[in-house]
Amino acid sequence: MLNVHTIPAFNDNYLWLIHQKNNLNAYVVDPGCGQSVIDYLATTELNLVGILITHHHSDHIGGIKQLQQHFNNNLTVYGPSNESIDGLTQPLTVATTSTLSIDMPHLGLTQVMAVPGHTLGHIAYYIDDKLFCGDTLFSGGCGRLFEGTPEQMLQSLTMLANLPDTTQVFCAHEYTRSNLNFALHVTPNNLQLIDYANKVDQLRSQNKPTIPSTIATEKAINPFLRCHLNETQVAISTEYNKTNIDEIQTFTLLRQWKDQF
Repeated sequence: MLNVHTIPAFNDNYLWLIHQKNNLNAYVVDPGCGQSVIDYLATTELNLVGILITHHHSDHIGGIKQLQQHFNNNLTVYGPSNESIDGLTQPLTVATTSTLSIDMPHLGLTQVMAVPGHTLGHIAYYIDDKLFCGDTLFSGGCGRLFEGTPEQMLQSLTMLANLPDTTQVFCAHEYTRSNLNFALHVTPNNLQLIDYANKVDQLRSQNKPTIPSTIATEKAINPFLRCHLNETQVAISTEYNKTNIDEIQTFTLLRQWKDQF
């Protein structure tokens, strides 16, 4: 059973410290801030042995060097081989639309998924019914398309949406409320979305994270996972005065709408 610890960093990042139950050897996912990880570890008995990187943006990789120095360069650092990331010790090559299975020391079987879109080499890690997806899927939204195409991102999101409904989604940012503002604008009559937004407001009023979400929740409330549905397509058709649009056209215009919202 995988245990997950939340380490806040910067304004809205979440770093995930993970380890198997009854095993004190831990990994950290996307440590943009090394000091935040060091400070948190000082409050536990956990021993950091590795790092999992999803993509090359600085707020996800900025702490690698400091952590290696602090732990005498003994950390194993996994990440995408096709992105420029200093400090990787185990570059991972994952073909597009495929999954690579790795038996990671202390973690066990880990599925590494290629999810291009936000960046071209973006990957996600699926371990014990928990998904660490970086900036690909957010609660109520998805990442901006800095490098990939709408077709790539839609394909990546579809792959994630096909995971079991019980999968917990650990994304890298607390963007939920702002994403829901947009989602409610697109589909204001989605009752599950309205209920979820109320729950999110309660959590944020207590300064609690809204993450993790679940795949089931996201399929019910996240417009970017609902581009195949008539409700979303009608909203896009109305906003852009289009007719007979398909799923990829819906996603492309939805992402464009969100970028300008």
